[in-house]
Amino acid sequence: MAGPLSGRVALVAGATRGAGRGIAVALGEAGATVYCTGRSSRLATRPERPPDASPFELAGRPETIEETAELVEAAGGSGVGLRIDHTDEIQVEALVARIERDHGRLDVLVNDVWGCDALTEWGVPFWQLDLAKGRTMLERGLLSHLITSRHAAALMVEAGAGLIVEITDGERLDYRGTVFYDLVKTGAIRAAHAMAEELRPHGVAALALTPGFLRSEAMLEHFGVTEETWRDAVAFDLNFVHSETPRFVGRAVAALAADAEVMARSGRVWSSWELARAYGFSDADGARPDWGAHAARQPFGRAARAAHRRFLAAFGDDA
Repeated sequence: MAGPLSGRVALVAGATRGAGRGIAVALGEAGATVYCTGRSSRLATRPERPPDASPFELAGRPETIEETAELVEAAGGSGVGLRIDHTDEIQVEALVARIERDHGRLDVLVNDVWGCDALTEWGVPFWQLDLAKGRTMLERGLLSHLITSRHAAALMVEAGAGLIVEITDGERLDYRGTVFYDLVKTGAIRAAHAMAEELRPHGVAALALTPGFLRSEAMLEHFGVTEETWRDAVAFDLNFVHSETPRFVGRAVAALAADAEVMARSGRVWSSWELARAYGFSDADGARPDWGAHAARQPFGRAARAAHRRFLAAFGDDA
């Protein structure tokens, strides 16, 4: 039986691991052809992973784009794994040309390139931040998204339909704790809003989407658990009770891509948990976690809401 996205073509930029992998697999689950791109490949020489390396340090991590493509195939879609550096415009232009040559269309673009957890300097005031790290964060987490959208959007505009999804962290505009991280994550929301304004007359939607507390490969490793034993981590962090797998935000993207009325959601930021309520999907384990409801009950959630209200009061609802 054909899935709701059978015949559709998607590009997930940053599909090697985490949310990107979950999104690619969920799109495959819905029957799509998914181009899975990133820098970690079986075909490239990869450094040895130091035994004391942080789980959030990408060098030497085991996940590859080819593995993601295989997971897409196993889920029922068609997966194509390609090694692409999305900060390199020449590579991105060639990628989009290949998609056009192979399929003549691109229905969904998901911008999830990040790879900056190890570069983020938490607890450091901005006047002491490492500017080289900050520049890399902006290039990887924001400029790469704009480069990819700039080249991919033309295919969608020509077809008069399509969806661009900016993956971010958080659905509010309150401060995210350190300047460059804040700029990248709120910048993705603003980029979606700006692109939506220009794409709307052409029938193409652009929006931002956040997962909740994500049980990514690195997060599981950080707590010394697996997807099968993740509940053991609750003893170390109660937030794990309300965590979600990368497939949850992936199913949010698949539901958006299958929604004939997705233009009504264009220009805004959405969350995995509110889209689960709207579209009726569940996580890979059948649960329907609601990180937003949990966070709202916490002191950090109340502080975030207050900061968000101050932001809107200062800059208006269209900020």
